[in-house]
Amino acid sequence: MANKKESTVEEKLRALYDLQLIDSRVDEIRNIRGELPLEVQDLEDEVHGLKTRLDKLKTDLETINFEITAKKNLIDESKTLIKKYNEQQKNVRNSREFNSLTKEVEFQELEIQLAEKNIKEFKVQIEQKKEVIAQTKDKLTEREGHLKHKKGELDAILAETEKEEKALLKKSEEYEDKIEDRLVQAYKRIRLNVKNGLAVVAVERGASGGSFFTIPPQVQVEIASRKKIITDEHSGRILVDPLLAEEEQEKMQELFAKF
Repeated sequence: MANKKESTVEEKLRALYDLQLIDSRVDEIRNIRGELPLEVQDLEDEVHGLKTRLDKLKTDLETINFEITAKKNLIDESKTLIKKYNEQQKNVRNSREFNSLTKEVEFQELEIQLAEKNIKEFKVQIEQKKEVIAQTKDKLTEREGHLKHKKGELDAILAETEKEEKALLKKSEEYEDKIEDRLVQAYKRIRLNVKNGLAVVAVERGASGGSFFTIPPQVQVEIASRKKIITDEHSGRILVDPLLAEEEQEKMQELFAKF
C-alpha cells in the first residue's frame, strides 16, 4: 500500500493507461472467441436434452412392452378359465349353475377382447415411439457433429490465445496493485459504463479518444502537465496526453510480444 501512496500522478496515469492497454488486449482475445463459448454451451445443453429424451422414449417403450406382456398373460389366463368353465358346464346339476358359468365365460371373452384391443393400441404407440426415436437419433447425430465442429474451432482458438490471456490477466492484477484502490474501482466502474471498455484514453486531435467533443486548450495543457488526473466531462473517461500514450503503447507492445 505504501508504494501506491508514494506514486506520483504521472506514475499513476502511466499505470492506469498500461492497465487499460492490457485489459483491452484481453478484450480483443475474447472478441476473437466471440459467441463460440456460448454456442458450444447451447449445443452441449441441446445434446444433453436429446439424450435425456431418448432415454425417456426407451423407458416408455419398455413400459409398453411390459404392458403388452401383461395383457398376453391375462389372455392366457382368461383362455384357461374359459376352458375350465366349459368343462364344468358338462357336469352342472341345474340351469342356474349352467347360466352362472356361461356368464363367467362371457366375462372372460370380454376380457380377452379388451386385452386384444389394448395390445393393438400399444403396438400403434410402439410404432409412433420408434418413429420419434429414429427422428431424435438423427437430430442427436447432427447436433453432436455440429458440436464437435464448434468445439474444434473453440479449442483451436483457445490453444492460440489461452496462454497469452492468462499471462495478460496476471499482468493486469500486477498493474492494479500499483494503483490505489479508489482509482482501480473508478477505472473498473468507467470500463463498465463506456463503449469498448475504454476507461483511459489519449487526447486525439484535440478531443477525447473516440469522442467528437473538443477539449479546451487550457484543459489539454493540464493533461499534458500530468499534475492531476483529469476526466472527460462528457464520457467520464480518464484522459492522458498523446506522448504518454505513445510511450506506453510502445512499452506494452514489447511486453505483449513476449507472450
